[in-house]
Amino acid sequence: MVITVAVIVLAIAGVGVVWYLVSAQQTRDEQIALDPFYTAPDPIPTALGTVIRIEPMDVDVPGGTAQRLLYVSERPDGTRAVSGAMIFIPDKAAPAQGRDVVAWEHGTLGMGDACVPSRSNNPLGDMTTWIGPMMDQGWVVVATDYVGLGTTKPNQYLIAQSEVRDVVNAVRAAQNIPEANAGSRYTTFGHSQGGHASIWTGQLGPEYAPELTLLGVAAAAPALNLPEIAAAQWDTAVGWVIGADLIESWPTYYPGLPIDAILTTEGKDASERLAAECINQSGLEALIREKFGQQLFSSDPLANPAWRDALNEQTPPPLPADMPVFIAQGTADEIVLPWPNAIVQEQWCAAGSALTMLWMGNVNHQEAALVSGPTVVQWLADRFLGLPAEANCAFPSPIPPSPPPATDSGS
Repeated sequence: MVITVAVIVLAIAGVGVVWYLVSAQQTRDEQIALDPFYTAPDPIPTALGTVIRIEPMDVDVPGGTAQRLLYVSERPDGTRAVSGAMIFIPDKAAPAQGRDVVAWEHGTLGMGDACVPSRSNNPLGDMTTWIGPMMDQGWVVVATDYVGLGTTKPNQYLIAQSEVRDVVNAVRAAQNIPEANAGSRYTTFGHSQGGHASIWTGQLGPEYAPELTLLGVAAAAPALNLPEIAAAQWDTAVGWVIGADLIESWPTYYPGLPIDAILTTEGKDASERLAAECINQSGLEALIREKFGQQLFSSDPLANPAWRDALNEQTPPPLPADMPVFIAQGTADEIVLPWPNAIVQEQWCAAGSALTMLWMGNVNHQEAALVSGPTVVQWLADRFLGLPAEANCAFPSPIPPSPPPATDSGS
């Protein structure tokens, strides 16, 4: 009986391995077939927002159609680079003044080509609850992949000066697609890392693209308070996933940023490979490593002055009162923990930001954009209608704006 059970287990395991290998090969073949579309021309056009290529996508978009595109953006030093993106165009006729634009910014997905939304088998991701309502509103939605994801690396993950360029130049690209009939008014919406990009666009976008009119920015579970997040997560499974991306990308913006000094031996061996994997795969490995007591970082990165300065620099300051901002945060989020964003609420309200804060009870990180999306649609609609954005700072956070007290593991 024991032998029979063992044979069955091994057979099931064998089937699983075969399925994985076949699936992996299929994914590689699909990505190789897509490579020519994402290859940058030489030279890259100098006009920002230039659309290099565009083609239809086989995606069911309620009330609209989807296309993937390759467009011209730039790195923070002004070097031209290309980014992939998706654009969703409503079926309904455009108004005479052109369609309003929503720029969507996706969250952390991994740096491999197959992870990138416009190249993946699940391009809509956490857009499904709100992309249809946005089409009903008649808005063009443009979704950057970010430079270096699915295109020539590096990707400068959680670097505001790179993210904002990619977001704004995606809006410019939408204006260069005749059938989109995109106007000059836009808003942003992002999740997690994308929330960081969205909020920073509220800070840097108007100066970077004065010809465009940014009416407000929205974010779901945004990674904003980076020092507090790092201090809480550096020695967890989250530290493995997010940390690997930081290790691969931040030295490209901060030359000389120390790496070996803050990594464990296991971290040095695995970070490059983990960063190149999609988040489902790297996240599973991270949980296993955490279970066995392994850490990516040898100590809290905040203890290193160079890393502390970089994390502070990439944390957005409060937005000015004339830039409406919407932040949705789940109380059950174990990745972008709720209390650092409770600190954001307290600090930004005190600074006079026009902040609308939505606290979502028992909503985790993965669900944040899906749950908040319909509310975001209404909030963005009010911005396009020119209605005043009223802060709800009078309502305190249900989460204390401080780390929870340490628990006694021996009790």
